[in-house]
Amino acid sequence: MRRAIRDCAVVILILGVTQTTGWGQSPQPLSEAQRQSFEAAATELREDVDRKHLTADQAIFVKGLTWALKYDREFAPADVALLEKSIRRARERQRLEPPMVPPWTTRRGKLALGYRSKIDDSVQPYGLIVPKSFDPKTPIRLDVVLHGSTRPIGMSELKFIARFGEGDGENPTLVDAPFIELHPLGRVENCYRWAGETDVFEAIEDVCRRYNIDRNRIVLRGMSMGASGTWHLGLKHPDRFAALGPYCGYVDTHKFSETPLANFVKVGPLPEHQELGLHMLDSVDYAANAGIVPAIACMGEKDVFFQAHVIMGEAMQLEGLTMTNLISPGTGHVIDPVTHAEQMKRIAEHVAAAPRRPRELRFVTWTLKYSRCHWLEVLGLDRHYARAELSAKLGDEVLVIDEPNNISRFAIVVSLLPVSPKVVRIGPSEFPFPKGESRVTFAHHDGKWQKVADEIPTGRKVPGLQGPIDDAFASSFLCVRGTGQPWNAAVQKFADASLQRFADEWHHYFRGELPIKNDVAVTSDDLQSRHLILFGDPGSNSLITKALPQLPLKWTRETVQFGGHEYSAAEHLPALIAPNPLASSNRKYVVLNSGHTFREAELAKLNFLLFPRWGDWAVLQISSDQKPSEPLTENVIRAGYFDEHWQFESGRKP
Repeated sequence: MRRAIRDCAVVILILGVTQTTGWGQSPQPLSEAQRQSFEAAATELREDVDRKHLTADQAIFVKGLTWALKYDREFAPADVALLEKSIRRARERQRLEPPMVPPWTTRRGKLALGYRSKIDDSVQPYGLIVPKSFDPKTPIRLDVVLHGSTRPIGMSELKFIARFGEGDGENPTLVDAPFIELHPLGRVENCYRWAGETDVFEAIEDVCRRYNIDRNRIVLRGMSMGASGTWHLGLKHPDRFAALGPYCGYVDTHKFSETPLANFVKVGPLPEHQELGLHMLDSVDYAANAGIVPAIACMGEKDVFFQAHVIMGEAMQLEGLTMTNLISPGTGHVIDPVTHAEQMKRIAEHVAAAPRRPRELRFVTWTLKYSRCHWLEVLGLDRHYARAELSAKLGDEVLVIDEPNNISRFAIVVSLLPVSPKVVRIGPSEFPFPKGESRVTFAHHDGKWQKVADEIPTGRKVPGLQGPIDDAFASSFLCVRGTGQPWNAAVQKFADASLQRFADEWHHYFRGELPIKNDVAVTSDDLQSRHLILFGDPGSNSLITKALPQLPLKWTRETVQFGGHEYSAAEHLPALIAPNPLASSNRKYVVLNSGHTFREAELAKLNFLLFPRWGDWAVLQISSDQKPSEPLTENVIRAGYFDEHWQFESGRKP
């Protein structure tokens, strides 16, 4: 370990140490009378929320109560007290009706608040700490603090809310700080991936709506899983944050999975499409972006995960950067107050000195899911899941952009530039800087760069519409079950079971009701505003029939023709993601026969296992002897990615 510390390109401070301990009580089942009482209260409170159209702030306690009663069978005495408290707090808040002003809107100190997610209209709680000195007239810094790993249980929301739910009255013991502190739940346990990632940004927007937040001074920090989430979100959205503060967080999949812990699952060599998908998630691949947003990392000298920050330090060194890593002597996987204080001091210095509109940018991405950096936007790649780099230096007269790597199209957001140059130079090409345009877009055609119209190209992967299948569940979506006569009963049975499995997993692990409609009930607004997740075959699901002519497959009662291969339609089912041809804006996905491509086996274990299993498409072989009492399984015989035109890659068949 000493050699690793010495060899890693880091700035190291050896600081103090502390230890923490904890204790718990033995849980027991509720008595029948207790459960009936709690269930009756939960039903009454839910009906009140629906009937009065109450706010998310008023609904967070009953949401937590509902999940606790559904998933937990045993409760410690402290848990029972928390259930009782949640009922009292729900009733207190639900009694408030317009024009009454909720007292928590002006309260200082700890607050338990919530919002309704655009993904699935679920109520999602978050914690907030408002300092005593907060002045609504003065913009204030916001620190987003991501929590560590916590096994998803029924009580997850209520235990989380309890950290902040002190009450809504006056707070006589206020703490003071030069920032508001936001604690997102992140849908409990996913390392802030997928819907968990969206949760962080939705919570930020909800706080910005309520409070006078200085968006140029938003800090992202966290410990353990929260630190991994900080690396993950901070380096992929480097223009969203003024500084990062990861404390003991992993940065890759393979090496982290080799940590010598009994419960860990080693991720060995993967199929090619799964290895490619890791480039979307492994934050070490985005180390270059630490040149845009400063990271002040911390790690305990004896932390079993120490190697994670060594890996990130080495990656930064390859990018010509020096990583700051504050190391606490003698500590394991805990926060040392002395080290943390030094981290916060350095973060404050970076926030105070950070340029609001930087003149130099070097942005690295591997996918159009992460495509924006201040005044540069990557709009097209030559190849997904390969390194793409866009570097620019803005002078008073000339904007110099190095020859882009693996980028086919990009834009300059003129309104965000600190000065307006006269010339844009891209590699050897030079263009007069256009006046009066809010964005300037360039595309690579016939071996050279050209200025093009600022419009979304059709038939290509673009930001927000680039896959993989799992990406469809990070923004508003609707699952659609077929009501017609299926072509093949076994295939339909599997599709129905797959939808039910997804609903169960979504409710348990992503803490919301899965949005589902019958195909005949889907509205024109649904088509335009949500990704459509279609289950069934062209016989059972009318929307599959309508979309099929513009999807990259042929599907009849007898066969499925997919990428040059033919399969029996009685025994095979295609799963894929593509632009939805039924949406006029062409900015929505259509997905066939798939929820998340990782399953409960991964969701219930370790969050680093939540990576794409299929990519953009898969061919599933249906088992004819699947027993209803057994977990649903499928035989994935082929899977992979479409090219940048949403087609099977030339020369490569599934």
